[in-house]
Amino acid sequence: MWKIAKYLKPFTLMLLAVVGLLFAQAFAELNLPDYMSDIVNTGIQQGGIEEAAPDAISQNGMQLMTAFMDDSGKELAEQNYTLVQQGDPAYEAEYPGVADTSIYVKKEVDAQTIGDLDNAFGTASWTFINIMREYAPDDAEGAAAEADADEASTSSIDLSQVDMDAVYQMLPMIGQLPQQVVDDARERAAQMPDNMRLQSGAAFAKVFYNELGMDTEQIQSSFIAGKGGMMLVIALVGAAAAIFAGYFSSKIAAGMAKNLRRDLFNKVENFSLNEFNRFSTASLITRTTNDITQVQTFVTMAVRMLLFSPIMGVGGVIMALNKSTSMAWVIGVAVLVIAGLLITVFLVALPKFKIMQKLIDRLNLVARESLSGMLVIRAFGTQKHEEKRFDDANTDLTKTTYFVNKVMMTMMPFMMLVMNCVSLLIVWVGAHQIEASTMQVGDMMAYIQYAMIIIMSFLFIAVIFVMIPRASVSANRISEVLETDLTILDPKDPKPFDTGKMGVVEFKDVSFKYQGAEEDVLCDISFTSNPGEVTAFIGSTGSGKSTLINLIPRFYDVSGGQVLVNGVDVRDVTQHNLRDQIGYVPQKGVLFSGTIASNLRYGAPGASDEEIEHVAEIAQAKDFISRKEEGFDSPIAEGGGNVSGGQKQRLSIARALAKNAPVYIFDDSFSALDFKTDTTLRKALKPYTKDSTVLIVAQRVSTILHADQIIVLDEGRIVGKGTHEELIKDCPTYKEIAESQIGVEQA
Repeated sequence: MWKIAKYLKPFTLMLLAVVGLLFAQAFAELNLPDYMSDIVNTGIQQGGIEEAAPDAISQNGMQLMTAFMDDSGKELAEQNYTLVQQGDPAYEAEYPGVADTSIYVKKEVDAQTIGDLDNAFGTASWTFINIMREYAPDDAEGAAAEADADEASTSSIDLSQVDMDAVYQMLPMIGQLPQQVVDDARERAAQMPDNMRLQSGAAFAKVFYNELGMDTEQIQSSFIAGKGGMMLVIALVGAAAAIFAGYFSSKIAAGMAKNLRRDLFNKVENFSLNEFNRFSTASLITRTTNDITQVQTFVTMAVRMLLFSPIMGVGGVIMALNKSTSMAWVIGVAVLVIAGLLITVFLVALPKFKIMQKLIDRLNLVARESLSGMLVIRAFGTQKHEEKRFDDANTDLTKTTYFVNKVMMTMMPFMMLVMNCVSLLIVWVGAHQIEASTMQVGDMMAYIQYAMIIIMSFLFIAVIFVMIPRASVSANRISEVLETDLTILDPKDPKPFDTGKMGVVEFKDVSFKYQGAEEDVLCDISFTSNPGEVTAFIGSTGSGKSTLINLIPRFYDVSGGQVLVNGVDVRDVTQHNLRDQIGYVPQKGVLFSGTIASNLRYGAPGASDEEIEHVAEIAQAKDFISRKEEGFDSPIAEGGGNVSGGQKQRLSIARALAKNAPVYIFDDSFSALDFKTDTTLRKALKPYTKDSTVLIVAQRVSTILHADQIIVLDEGRIVGKGTHEELIKDCPTYKEIAESQIGVEQA
């Protein structure tokens, strides 16, 4: 994967934007459980009262609370509360109870002081609860309920049922309690978790607010509405961040895939025949389509999930530990189980993913051969055989895909099992901690959500890790093509053509062997072909005719010697400039989807309609074109499937002629023509190419009878060179070929 990671470089800014959006999304999603916890703990259990230190408290209430504070707490309360005398009209609207009693109102203080006050009042409230549990009589009108200190929680005392007047009447008795008793109760209170002291203090604050006639229901409603509104805003921000992150990640992946396809296609276009021999056509198609799609899918997921999941996982752990450290072992066990599952899946799936891509290659190969060779298959009646070949390839791929899918499917039930077990474990442990007054209900609910976030993060990572093997295989296959060293390269300092030798083609002691071969297929080839001359090549099958021709446009590079065009070694000029000098007709006519006109203009985009008609007439193609309803605008199917072999060959010849090049190469390009068309075409061709060099590879002697120079090849060597008449006399190989084709008398 790292080999193609450089393709992400153009999208660096988008990647940074995605990272920022993912952090925003993670921040939103990680804070939602915390707000939910606040609604449960503060909004529901504490009645919407956030602070243990009340904003206002009656004089009796302050006397009660300070009775259970230490000296520092009393001093802190004295410094930060102002005594308001009974009947003060300035406070009657906010605190109606001031009409009946003097009250203390909290001053404006900073956050640090608020925390200290909450600690003082929260500790005092639990000190009161501890003393009431120990000393209150059974019939104290609901002031307290005796319970075991190790097992009771704040829920064992219902403060809403407490008669504060009865409590205030007990103040003289409270003042006479032994100091050691109060200190012990305060020490036990100080050992309670901060959130529990805050909760009990808030419960007392609610009682004091009710005593002052304040609307506590409105306080609760406002708090819940405020927190709920914040949750809605945060959820909307998270959703917007997720949408934009998904958009940018898709754009990054699509752009990367586009650039990969472009570079892969450009690389393949620059392949010489040596490189094409290394990769099959089906494999190159798979690499350009399926493999890049696999990488694109992986990048789309990875840009989001591979970045987002660790953020959520780490953030979830931090937030969960902030809620409670006592259940960290639950998360640890879940992580270990999931990690073991991921490693197992990874080890099992990786080898199969490698096999899968090769099987896709095989399926494409069989399908391509069956479609391209359909006529041959029908002619030989081998449809059943081809169906079996395709079925075997399809079955092998299906079995492997099925196995991989089974491995992946087993992962999801296991992950869900882990999630459910973790939820049950948290509820079980959390319930005991709530009973022991060491955890609040909202915190337990938030902890469950954070645990799910952590597990889901690992699940997303699991999905990515399952995709990594196949994407990695695909990336390596793409890199294999991109990193293939080209055997034919343009020179660093290209030379210009010799204008005095335009059209001249020379072979000087040329030898050639295929890459990896031990023996040369061409040896000591030397000849010169000049403008206005026709040079023909003939020989038995496998004698090296097409190989020799392919050295001129540098489809292969010579192993020894030189090939010169326009007086310059073909290796000293750019491939584009070299091939621009050549009109090439391949052995097998190839047409492209489009129209007849677009195919004829393929090498000469600027050719006029008159020029197109002229070359079509020379190539003996105009007659069948004119018989078509749309003429030159008639459509050509993929590969020229809607024209005959002879028509395809004539159109290929016309396409080469439209280029009006100094050199023309016809690689056995007249084989599909009947003798009459062949003769007529060659007669029309001669005046058109009178200033050009023409090289013809032929199997039929009749095609090259009137060539200016005939080169006879046998096993890669020149065994004869001259005109037809000269070779009949001096070259036994040529004479044998001629006599076998046109008879002894005509030869």
